[in-house]
Amino acid sequence: EVREMLVRKDTSGEYAIPFVVVVDAFHSETVGFADLVLPDTTYLERHDTISLLDRPISEPDAAADAIRVPVVEPDRDVRPWQEVLVELASRLKFPAFTRADGSRKFKDYKDFVVNYEKVPGIGLLSGWRGVDGEKSLRGEPNPNQWERYAENQCFFTYRWPENMRYYRYANKDYLEFAEKHALFGTPPVQVILQMYSEPLQKFRLAGQGLYDGPQPTSLVDCERLAKYFDPLPFWYAPLEGAQTHIGADGARGRTIAEDYPLHAITQRPMMMYHSWDSQNAWLRQILSENSLYMNRGTARELELADGDWVWVESHHGRIRCRLKTMEGVEAHTVWTWNAVGKQAGTWGLSPDASEATAGFLLNHLISELLPRNASDARRLTNSDPVTGQAAWFDLRVKVSKCAPGETGIWPVFAAAKPLPGDHGHRPRVWRYHA
Repeated sequence: EVREMLVRKDTSGEYAIPFVVVVDAFHSETVGFADLVLPDTTYLERHDTISLLDRPISEPDAAADAIRVPVVEPDRDVRPWQEVLVELASRLKFPAFTRADGSRKFKDYKDFVVNYEKVPGIGLLSGWRGVDGEKSLRGEPNPNQWERYAENQCFFTYRWPENMRYYRYANKDYLEFAEKHALFGTPPVQVILQMYSEPLQKFRLAGQGLYDGPQPTSLVDCERLAKYFDPLPFWYAPLEGAQTHIGADGARGRTIAEDYPLHAITQRPMMMYHSWDSQNAWLRQILSENSLYMNRGTARELELADGDWVWVESHHGRIRCRLKTMEGVEAHTVWTWNAVGKQAGTWGLSPDASEATAGFLLNHLISELLPRNASDARRLTNSDPVTGQAAWFDLRVKVSKCAPGETGIWPVFAAAKPLPGDHGHRPRVWRYHA
């Protein structure tokens, strides 16, 4: 469905999505849909920050961040995406990247990391701040900050004193320290843990027509705000599974959860970083294809056996894959590894690679939209009504054994066209230092 969206045209013959830019280090499936491809480096070939401003590596008793430094030099015409962003922002003269006289503020990404300040003294890296590198968490930019991190194995840790480690939501010493070092956007007198959420209640009042600010005009939106933006925690059945089938005569039938009794989820393999480890010859010997895992007792009830080819169906679509049974999975849940299946001809793999001939994805079963009900003025996204997070884990399926002769994964897409300069050399055996 998404593949079709990417090439859909309007009535005038123009693409519905007029321009697609893809940034990737490898020939991923989306590269073939791009109007412009910006070749990226891998994380082994660039500078990176794991910053306190964005998903740091902190521990309960310490604030911590880290950097990456290149361990190999790129041997091809590529550029780190971070460098491209700094270059674009500078050329477009974004205010944060431009001096008062109109000149660019940052030479490159490394310079940006050192000299950018969210507020005075607060930058992307919290260690070795100040001109002489003697300040922590807050201080002036240090031109030698990258080098100081590298000397310390690329990490920085600030351990909280004993008097700041506990009850930090109401710890006076910690809260005053946090205010001084801008650890909070708005310095709190005390962190209040809300069981009753006033912000959620404001949304709910808007849905009920009782709020003096903006209010939705659609009845569907009003109903969703009133129901799901409850200021107190509550449970509700996943939206997709609770939907009922609507017949041609408008009569409501069974729910999706009743017709598709199994939950289906995916897990990211520990070593599968953005699918890149399909490039690792050693890891491919361990995990180059995936199966659908089912509780052994559930499989017996369905008269399925280990290694069977099975159809996995949702209300949205169906796939064919191989079944594996195990004890360590909940009886009403099936699962598989994510990101293992690949389109033939992509990722620099041979067209007959296991990832393309035996690997699969659950994506074909997951709908972007909730099923349409007769009363719906418009279709709603298949997502959490409060956060908007895609509801991948709400997927419900049924599993059945394939008929004799029905083998091999399905669906299968035509092999991707080779990229310019790709002569198709795919060695079967890799030798290192030989």
